[in-house]
Amino acid sequence: MTTELLQTTLVGSYPQPDWLIDHQKLAGRFPPRVRVNELWRVAPEWLEQAQDDATILAIRDQERAGLDIITDGEARRESYSNRFATALEGVDIDHPGIALDRSGHPNPVPRVVGKIRRKHPIEVRDLQFLRANTNRKVKMTIPGAFTMTQQAQNDFYKSEEELAMDYAAAVNEEIKDLFAAGADIVQMDEPYMQARAEKARHYGIKVLKRALDGVKGTTAVHICFGYAAIIHERPSGYSFLAEFAESPVDQVSIETAQSSLDCSILEKLRGKTVILGVLDLSTNQVETPEIVAGRIRRALPFVSMDRLVVAPDCGMKYLPRAIAFRKLQAMVEGAKMVRADHRARSTAS
Repeated sequence: MTTELLQTTLVGSYPQPDWLIDHQKLAGRFPPRVRVNELWRVAPEWLEQAQDDATILAIRDQERAGLDIITDGEARRESYSNRFATALEGVDIDHPGIALDRSGHPNPVPRVVGKIRRKHPIEVRDLQFLRANTNRKVKMTIPGAFTMTQQAQNDFYKSEEELAMDYAAAVNEEIKDLFAAGADIVQMDEPYMQARAEKARHYGIKVLKRALDGVKGTTAVHICFGYAAIIHERPSGYSFLAEFAESPVDQVSIETAQSSLDCSILEKLRGKTVILGVLDLSTNQVETPEIVAGRIRRALPFVSMDRLVVAPDCGMKYLPRAIAFRKLQAMVEGAKMVRADHRARSTAS
């Protein structure tokens, strides 16, 4: 484990074991926004225990691969967002609504019928379990308020912005409780700021600021092009990224591998740490450490090494677990290569 430059981490998810979740059903549909109990292969009375066991497997795989910052692999989630979004007051989970996914297809979503409030801590027990099972830094992920607004049918609020601000208040309460419970980093997942960039420019940063109001701790925001397993065509650049420079978030998590991103955009994120996606998850082919090192190096003209954290692109849960593990090993070795080069240059100078 390293405590120096180019620390390594997941975005959030890691493949769940086949005995826990039906991967064929999971991959055969759009990411769930409502509860989809039929995805689980374990009876309800044993499910929490099975999810705990799967979380320990995810933690150990990350440790064995050499990651510095550990997540719970999101082993308890059907998707990154629905565990949190369906636990809030003001949502009718028994009578879902419909909203268009980022691909333009209709998808069942939570239907908002009252004021959004957080009834109780939602992921705090998940964080406590993670914290108790590793001595490395830990990161917990939470769906962002803007994204949850886009993944809901609004039958109560006068405007999307008003709904988003109440989602942000719920996220804010959760983040504060996660830090109080021992989180080192809390990351908000906001993929819809890329998918709905015009709306995000209108009120996205305002909502992000509300979610972080009074928060003390290292915070991150993740933005992406959609899961590689589902969204196959990638733009070459982000429609919404530089705007985060004006936000209070500490770290910005992006994808660069599958899209071959022009990393010059990262110059506009001065002052932010960049979590750099360097593993292409559209393929089961395992990158060599040299390929990973090359993807890290193409960001270095625009982001200093002390502001870089190395990660996969997002959506690792859709890969076979053995492939995911080998990709993480390659990622760690690639980061070591770049770190060694940096040391050699520093010594020579």
